[in-house]
Amino acid sequence: MPTLDRDATVAVLGAGPAGCALATWLARAGRRVVLFDAGRRPPLVIGESLVPAIVPFLRDLGVEDEVRGYSTFKPGATFVLRDGQMSFRFDEVRKATTTYSYNVPRDRLDRSLLEAARRAGAHVVEHTARFARDGARIALAEETIDAARPFLSGPPDLVVDATGRARAFARAFDLPTIEGGRKDTALFAHCEGVPLVVEGNVHTDQLERGWSWRIPLPGRVSVGLVLDGEFIRGFGDTIEEQYDRYLAWDPAIKAWGGEPKRISPVLKYTNYQLTATQAFGENWAIVGDAFGFVDPVFSSGLLIALDSAHALARAIAAGTDAAFERYQAHTLRHLRNWQQVVGHFYDGRLFTLFRVGDRMRQMWLGRLMDFHFAKHLPRVFTGEATTKRYSVGLLEFMCRYGLMDDDPADLAVR
Repeated sequence: MPTLDRDATVAVLGAGPAGCALATWLARAGRRVVLFDAGRRPPLVIGESLVPAIVPFLRDLGVEDEVRGYSTFKPGATFVLRDGQMSFRFDEVRKATTTYSYNVPRDRLDRSLLEAARRAGAHVVEHTARFARDGARIALAEETIDAARPFLSGPPDLVVDATGRARAFARAFDLPTIEGGRKDTALFAHCEGVPLVVEGNVHTDQLERGWSWRIPLPGRVSVGLVLDGEFIRGFGDTIEEQYDRYLAWDPAIKAWGGEPKRISPVLKYTNYQLTATQAFGENWAIVGDAFGFVDPVFSSGLLIALDSAHALARAIAAGTDAAFERYQAHTLRHLRNWQQVVGHFYDGRLFTLFRVGDRMRQMWLGRLMDFHFAKHLPRVFTGEATTKRYSVGLLEFMCRYGLMDDDPADLAVR
């Protein structure tokens, strides 16, 4: 990539969280940035529960107070297993920087981030950006450049793909990708009458098949079902039939009590574990979900999106190939670390480790070791240590070699 000078113009395609955050940080730094907003958004979007590590980004973007006003306070997380349950509070995490988070209506969060970009000085254009691959470069269509005039007088110096799971540039360049190990389907909707174990907590439940989430939002609960696609198709011809019938069938969901009732359309995701191996080229870069996304079980998606936007803003400020290489390596490592943790959720090692830890804390040696573990392991799940080599490495080591004689298959997701 040619060196970017201070006068370089940047076009960001896509006004989701990553695109808006990137545009905000670039505009604040004095960059000329145009943000293309296609204006098309689904009624519901995965990413309603935020990990604590997102909060400093919201604060820096100037939207935390606004987000707090329309969200549900999130004090911790609850895991309901086939043979018991466990909860933990963020304010009990040793050495935590942020001790809380939020469950957010995504439509309102996305609007808050878009307005933050406007306030920062980004030029927002309501237009579906068109482009073509021109050798190793991205060329914006003339109609797209015209839509941004007079702010743009010609082609921008850098074009950023923030189109999310549309993955516009990855498809245009046929970039190599890394896929997750599972091919599950996620169906989700908003419901009433859904009981919670701990108010405000995000809930992750092991089901007869697969798992579910319960995310408390103002006046409703987001309920997601993540399971084998072929299996769920046996519950009906439409996604609404599949969702409603499975919700009524699963014994773990029946054990919640109450009478869950769907009050929104059902949304379906099938491709939610995919990462490109290249993040930039001659005059282009990719950010957020357009770069990569992982299984939603630990609510990591928005953190990865905002963290990648922040890292890309730093790379653009430096304007060198080396800076873009650092951005690419950092975000690939972040995605890889989360995928590694997700894998141990599915294979049962993670919850087996938690069970072993509970037993070990009954002994003096276990309590001594726990002082160290409590600083590193929980902060991986809150997102504060997911890019820290030692913390992630310690969790991986313990998941592989610290399970005593317990069989992780007993707690694996079916």
